[in-house]
Parts: sequence; C-alpha cells; structure tokens
Amino acid sequence: MKSYKSARFARLPISFLLHKKTLTTAIVLAVAGAAALLLSVGLGDMRMYPQEVVRAMLGSGAEEHRLVVHTIRLPRILAAFLVGIALAAAGSLLQGIIRNPLASPDIIGITSGASLAAVVFISYLSATVSIVWLPVAAMTGACLTALLIYMLAWRRGVTAIRLVLVGIGINFLLGSATKVLLLKNPAYTSSQAYVWLTGTVYGSDWGMVGMIAPWLAVFIPVAFALARHVNALQLGDDVASGVGSAVQRHRFGLLMISVALAGAAVAVGGAISFVGLIAPHMARKLVGSSFGGMLPISALLGGLIVVIADTISRTAFFTLRYSGRRIYGRRRRAFFHLPALSQSPCVSGNCHASHRDRLAYERRDKTDCISASSRLADHGRSNGFFCLYIL
Repeated sequence: MKSYKSARFARLPISFLLHKKTLTTAIVLAVAGAAALLLSVGLGDMRMYPQEVVRAMLGSGAEEHRLVVHTIRLPRILAAFLVGIALAAAGSLLQGIIRNPLASPDIIGITSGASLAAVVFISYLSATVSIVWLPVAAMTGACLTALLIYMLAWRRGVTAIRLVLVGIGINFLLGSATKVLLLKNPAYTSSQAYVWLTGTVYGSDWGMVGMIAPWLAVFIPVAFALARHVNALQLGDDVASGVGSAVQRHRFGLLMISVALAGAAVAVGGAISFVGLIAPHMARKLVGSSFGGMLPISALLGGLIVVIADTISRTAFFTLRYSGRRIYGRRRRAFFHLPALSQSPCVSGNCHASHRDRLAYERRDKTDCISASSRLADHGRSNGFFCLYIL
C-alpha cells in the first residue's frame, strides 16, 4: 500500500486510492499537453512567442495576435485535443469490455457507421440541408451501428468474442457500402466526402468545441466511476458475475458510453483512426492495465497525439499548401487570390478583373483588398478570386 495515496472527501461518501506512479504520470502528461497547446498556438505563418500567446489569451496582446489566437488557432487546437481525448477514452473502454487489445472504434464498425452516414448526408442531403447537420448525421450513424452490432451479437446475452466478430463484419460491410457510394457519386461530391473520411479539424471554431466538450464532461467521469466494473469484465464473464457485477447491463452501458465518446469525436474531427487503438497501449505500458489509472493516462495521450499531428500537418507543409498562389503583403500580414474551385462565371472566362481592380488586389492593405473584392462582386465578376488573410 505504500505505492498508493488515499483520497477522501469530508462531505461526500466517496474515497479512492491513487497509484503514485499513475498520479505522477498524469501530472507530467498534463504539463506536456499544456505546453503542446501553447507551442501549437504560437506556430504558423505568423509566429508568436509563448509570452505573446499568453498575453493574447488573456486579451492584452496585439490586436492581430488576439484575432489569430481567439478566432483561428485556439479553437482548432482545443478541438483537436478534445477529439483525441474522446477517441482514446472510447478505445480504452472497448479494449476493456471486449478483452481484446486490438479493439477500437474504427475496427469494430462504429467509425464506419458514422462515415457511411456522413457520406450519405454529403451525397444526397447537402444540397437541401445545411452542412451544420453533418455532425448530427455522423453521431446518428455511430449510434445505430452500435445498436445493430449489439443486436446481432445477442444470443442469451452478449459475449466479448461475438461482439468483436460481429463488429469486424459490420465494419467491412459498411466500409464497402461507403466505397460504393463514393464511386457512384460525382467527383466534386466524392472529394468533399474524402476530406471528411480522412479526418481533419481544419476550420474548427468555438461551436465545434462547444459541441464535443459537454459529451466529455458527462461521459468521462461516468466511465471513471465505472472503472471497477471494467476491471471485473477483464477477468471474464464468470468471474465478473461471481464478484457481483451485472455483466450484460454493465457491458451494454459501457459500450454506449464508448459509442457516445467516439461518435462525438467523429462528428467533430471526422473519421480519425489509429488514436483509439494506440493510446490505450501506450497508457498500459506506462501505468499498467488497471482501468482506473489507464483511462486518464490514455485520454491525455490521445489528446497529445492529435495536437502534435495537427501541428505538424499545419506547419511543416505550409510551402506546399500555398505553392503556385500569388501572395502579396509584408511580414506577418499577407493576402492572396486564387481561382475558385466551385462553379462560377469563371468557367466560361467572363470574370477577368480590370487593371485597376487588379492593382487594388495587389495593394498591401487589408481594407483595399476586401473593397476590391466587393467592387468585383457588385459587377458579378469576383467569383473567380477571393482575398484570404494568411495566419
């Protein structure tokens, strides 16, 4: 017992033991996660020192720093961190209740169900329904897929082996249906779906953060409170029943918690794979297989993995993303225009800007650039070009 530290609440009937190694690892990962968030916010075309990032977060920095931090980078990085937490926690739950270290939301079909629902939405409903309903469609697909897997695996109860086998079969079935839809859809619709299927937090705003945060605030503590039942299920159904655990009820409840976390992550970040598989393995190597200690470590590792991956993809390939585009401006402030990808009068060659308007585009001031775009819009000729503030 020397390696454990007891925690008791005076006014609540709650007490538990904290493994000192787990507590130390959690503190180290929390500090590493905060440092990664701070450095990621400062990295980009507009580089900021950590002290500048902190001042911008507190609202006392330069105006352009506050704009970049609060509007562009901070919501995206927080969304990436929360998506990683949700995926890692969902993977930990699945590996615990299925007793299979290869289980994860993207392997047993939950992610495939969300992906199929998203592709159906993009293919057939995006023209009539707002794209803001795409996360709702993905969440619905994940929940319906989980219920289908559970019903097909039921035979006087659900065993772990039947659950994983049925899940793998449903995963291949839904994956094949998704590929058929992508092949039959027009090219521009398939390209939109492929971006979502790859998984990305690009364009995430505070609305996306507010969408996923309540799910984590509710289900992560519930999963932590049910950790002892996951430990019992890992010993086998007979042993779990012998120690007083309601095996079927707890397995179904834990599965729904995992689906809720995975569905929330997929709804915000797309079909991001591998995080739910590798984060629990890393946590198990660090603190052991006890679920009460593995869950928070796995969640922190998942958030850290997604933030680091997003930071690398956002900064390491900047020159590739903007190659071939005409860039105007001074250091830390620039504008550029490029041909529009959507259908517009430019397709027929009727959107050539006048020489005066092109000079206005090439001016270094943001207001001039936007006003030039507005003048072109008034004449119906600006669909082929737009101004973008490089951050």
